Amino acid sequence: RIFVNRSLALEKIKCFGFDMDYTLAMYKSPDYEELAFALLLEHLVAIGYPPEILAYKYDSTFPTRGLVFDALYGNLLKVDSHGNLLVCAHGFRFLKGAEILHYYPNKFIQRDDMKRFHILNTLFNLTEAHLYACLVDFFTNCSRYVNCDTGYKHGNLFMSFRSMFQDVREAMDHVHLSGCLKEKTLENLEKYVVKDPRVPLLLSRMKEVGKVFLATNSDYTYTDAIMSYLFDFSNEDKADIPQRPWRSYFDLIVVDTRKPLFFAEGTVLRQVDTDTGKLRIGTYTGPLQHCAVYSGGSSDVVCDLLGVKGKDILYMGDHIFGDILKSKKRQGWRTFLVVPELARELQVWTEKSELFEELRSLDVFLAELYQHLDSGSSERPDISSIKRRIQKVTHEMDMCYGKMGSLFRCGSRQTLFANQLMRYADLYAASFINFLYYPFSYLFRAPPVLMAHESTVEHSRLD
Repeated sequence: RIFVNRSLALEKIKCFGFDMDYTLAMYKSPDYEELAFALLLEHLVAIGYPPEILAYKYDSTFPTRGLVFDALYGNLLKVDSHGNLLVCAHGFRFLKGAEILHYYPNKFIQRDDMKRFHILNTLFNLTEAHLYACLVDFFTNCSRYVNCDTGYKHGNLFMSFRSMFQDVREAMDHVHLSGCLKEKTLENLEKYVVKDPRVPLLLSRMKEVGKVFLATNSDYTYTDAIMSYLFDFSNEDKADIPQRPWRSYFDLIVVDTRKPLFFAEGTVLRQVDTDTGKLRIGTYTGPLQHCAVYSGGSSDVVCDLLGVKGKDILYMGDHIFGDILKSKKRQGWRTFLVVPELARELQVWTEKSELFEELRSLDVFLAELYQHLDSGSSERPDISSIKRRIQKVTHEMDMCYGKMGSLFRCGSRQTLFANQLMRYADLYAASFINFLYYPFSYLFRAPPVLMAHESTVEHSRLD
């Protein structure tokens, strides 16, 4: 199923755009994250971190997307769209009341303080979030180090959480950009990449009704290897899938896009020599060539080459900032967010629906306690037991999703990730492959969004 935030008439879409990583190419979880995590640890040890950290293993039940890392105090935070704290963890220890107030007296963070608070929104960030927790856990419990509010002391040396953050970011860049993660992935594609025979079928149907393009941050060599694997069914019993080069499924292929810069001024558009994988010198200024591959460029260049306007494009990606927010705000593209976690979220939502109903009934009961009181009343209802029950039910709900709770909510409060999804993604689903089950004439109709006064006050005739 595809979920709708803003109505979209599929027949008005003239162009379908795709990201590659975690969109066309789904990586197998937790195998892929375990590989990335092991490589990150190896790099940190290589630059001087204690070899004991190699004992840590990736735990897929701990991190969730949309967490915020506080580079001042080393905490992982879950916040709502306004910056109010929902969950706070120091390493793997979840902080409670007084401890949280010690760090955040207002239970609130300034999200626009980008030097201190770093939002971990992508699926690649899952390993990064878990790594911060592991490092904080290790140094906090290691007798060689003295704990301080903003880091650790070891003799005359002081390691701040900010320097730890910078080391992890540098390790992330090394693992992803140096190619070691890509090399290991390509060595065992069956283990790390999901292969789905419905992908070529859907793309060929999309190409019949419009144009199709690929815009990925990956380089051509890696893109070619991954896409060749995804579209090659020659060794399998799939007689209904015609064998053709993967590039023939696209009208335009752009690699090295450097999103989100791609949606602003972009970079120089160059042509890729598909025989050598190297870039041709000079800026490409010619018309669109069939099966050609380009490097860099910008979203404006895509529109020019394909002869379409922003609203004609439906772009699909997994990165709420790099793919969805920027393409929506800067270009007005229609957007589809891939949320693989949705399958698990929906499973818990349906299986544990009684917990959410109990939470809702507790809210109603709380309101009813005050129903007969006004500003002149001195009576104070005892709500302590209800508040405890609300906290217990909220915690019980959260634990059904994982140690950090749901991607979308904490009890009845929505997370920052949920808010951004609702604001910037017109459509969302666990996979883009769900389009296979909708006709291209389909009208995705958004449900009415009711404001508080509309959803809580019943309609009645005024006589």
